[in-house]
Amino acid sequence: MIQRDRLPHSRRWVVKIGSSLLTNDGRGLNLPAIHDWVRQMAALRDQGVEVLVVSSGSVAEGIKRLGWSSRPAELSKLQAAAAVGQMGLVWAYEEAFSQHSYHTAQVLLTHADLSDRQRYLNARNTLRTLLDHQVVPVINENDTVVTDEIRFGDNDTLAALTANLVGADVLVILTDQHGLYNDNPRTNPNAQLLHEVKVSDPAIEQMASPEGGALGRGGMYTKVMAAKRAARSGTATLIASGREKDVLLRLHGGELLGTLLVPDLEPLSARKRWIAGQLQARGTLHLDAGAARAVRAKGVSLLPVGVTQVDGDFRAGDVVVCVDPAGREVARGLVNVSAEDAQRIVGCTTEQVRALLGHEADEELIHCDNLVVTD
Repeated sequence: MIQRDRLPHSRRWVVKIGSSLLTNDGRGLNLPAIHDWVRQMAALRDQGVEVLVVSSGSVAEGIKRLGWSSRPAELSKLQAAAAVGQMGLVWAYEEAFSQHSYHTAQVLLTHADLSDRQRYLNARNTLRTLLDHQVVPVINENDTVVTDEIRFGDNDTLAALTANLVGADVLVILTDQHGLYNDNPRTNPNAQLLHEVKVSDPAIEQMASPEGGALGRGGMYTKVMAAKRAARSGTATLIASGREKDVLLRLHGGELLGTLLVPDLEPLSARKRWIAGQLQARGTLHLDAGAARAVRAKGVSLLPVGVTQVDGDFRAGDVVVCVDPAGREVARGLVNVSAEDAQRIVGCTTEQVRALLGHEADEELIHCDNLVVTD
């Protein structure tokens, strides 16, 4: 587990910078701030830390360049703004890093890129090759082509999946807040900053709940969930204010700044990280209490006999979610049969499955190697 005293020895960082920091209230990019963060990232690179940047800001910059007075609602206009603004965003990072003799590379991703196993591996190999050549990747969602069906949803999620992709030691999320608090600091002046928490602590997610939790109202829900995703590869997450002087250098030095979310769970294998990173499931398998208990406790293969209901329209090899009798997600994995065949074998024993589907049929609905416990 990476704790503060180990931060000076960490060697691969993903730094995510949010829109609230990058833009001047809709008036385009905050170039002085970008130059300051780049100065710090270049200093980290000089110390041997590999840095990847996940950056928002393309849509806001595009709106400014196009002379629009407000953010459009139409998808085509948002995609056009992203296309125009991406030019300014990449130029800003390229120009700033070049002052410190570092090259940058633009990497645009959609969830479709990471849900396909081969494209996932290609992206990982490209990013690692860039790092080997001391190039700083600047990563953003490909807003010019993305639709709701293949959208990450937010750059906190993209940053966490990037950390999983490259096996980062640390994910830094720079925001306009000082970190996570035990209550909403915007409404409670006595709210206390949490300097260190474990990602497995259920109180953190409860506070961050979008259904009125304190951290949810403070805009921290996606950051807490990003920390949980990043922890799948053993990555520690730091949430801190991007407006703090030399924030990245001070965090790297181990200073008590922001909130450190310690990854206290067993890291997943690379394959299971890829499965867990699938945001769009194609269906749902409802488990009985015994099957849910066995999957949670032991991560065993899921057999048809433990399934009570099948929802969705999926094919063999698609990602499906497994839920317990109360509807809580237990796990997700790659299913061995189509939805039609799954409906036929719900509640069946292995002998009954083979009688219905043939003797060559898999006895498991989801093999344990393709199953990730998420609860």
